[in-house]
Amino acid sequence: MSSTAGQVIRCKAAVSWEAGKPLVIEQVEVAPPQKMEVRLKILFTSLCHTDLHFWEAKGQSPLFPRIFGHEAGGIVESVGEGVTDLKPGDHVLPVFTGECKECRHCKSAESNMCETLRINTERGVMLSDGKSRFSKNGQPIYHFVGTSTFSEYTVVHVGCVAKINPAAPLDKVCVLSCGISTGLGATMNVAKPTKGSSVAIFGLGAVGLAAAEGARICGASRIIGIDLNSNRFDAARKFGLTEFVNPKDHDKPVQEVIAEMTDGGVDRSIECTGNINAMISAFECVHDGWGVAVLVGVPNKDDAFKTHPLNVLNERTLKGTFFGNFKPRSDIPAVVEKYMNKELELDKFITHTVPFSDINKAFDYMVRGEGLRCIIDMGK
Repeated sequence: MSSTAGQVIRCKAAVSWEAGKPLVIEQVEVAPPQKMEVRLKILFTSLCHTDLHFWEAKGQSPLFPRIFGHEAGGIVESVGEGVTDLKPGDHVLPVFTGECKECRHCKSAESNMCETLRINTERGVMLSDGKSRFSKNGQPIYHFVGTSTFSEYTVVHVGCVAKINPAAPLDKVCVLSCGISTGLGATMNVAKPTKGSSVAIFGLGAVGLAAAEGARICGASRIIGIDLNSNRFDAARKFGLTEFVNPKDHDKPVQEVIAEMTDGGVDRSIECTGNINAMISAFECVHDGWGVAVLVGVPNKDDAFKTHPLNVLNERTLKGTFFGNFKPRSDIPAVVEKYMNKELELDKFITHTVPFSDINKAFDYMVRGEGLRCIIDMGK
């Protein structure tokens, strides 16, 4: 066992004290893991747009002070009561959603939406006792989506921890904890394009480009990127995109433009923006008879999806996906192996690296729309 097992660990964490204000590197206390929990030493973490969204308090009820972060790679420091499949020293990826392996969803081959450990952005405490494992001078600091990886040490439910190949470089595979897996799985697990097929990707951020990477791996012959920012087009070519459409360049709905380009519509489409109009376009641009559209982006709570019923009756299929339909503990280790076997490229998603002491630079890059993923080195 680790020499720190069972003890409170004092370490550095980037604490968000109030919405939109720079994170502050603080000395915090991290309590030992309780029943079915593990304490992790985070080595590398990255910034995802979800962190930015809740840091800006654009999500649900603002909850501060809080430690954000949910894309990361680390090592198990100690385990709590009842944990049998992880031990100190294991290399792992914490994941914002879990897999208890006992509920109906976990036992179903068709779902990854665990009843117990599904993402909860409102909860800032641990499930076992309703308390935070973080504090400073006796003041509790809230968790974020059960991971809180902007800390040198964090406590996570065992069901939200994927054990991976210890040879995998954590500064690369950490990005598989959220966005990249989401886009990749949306294509490979849900849309399932066949070799030689056509695919339209709506939104060319990290998730959309991961969806394009999935289409490339599946052997799609035409991968069409749709984005309102034409500056993204050149960089997107390395992810397999063959053509690009900016809806602002046309005086007709983009679904009509795509239908004209592809003799009636693409075989598959993946929507990665959360914009309701893009969602409708993604559905209406697939070919009748066999087209499948997959929605990945999260819309505003008041949005409503509207399309003519004939679009469904003409045998188009609309699907949704959560975390690319990956079960975190069961499936993510195999995705890491795809990277190790050079089937999946991750390095091209990583556009910046900053030391932990400069974590606010990562937020600056994302606010300005620069780059895809910024890796934060917790050891610097």
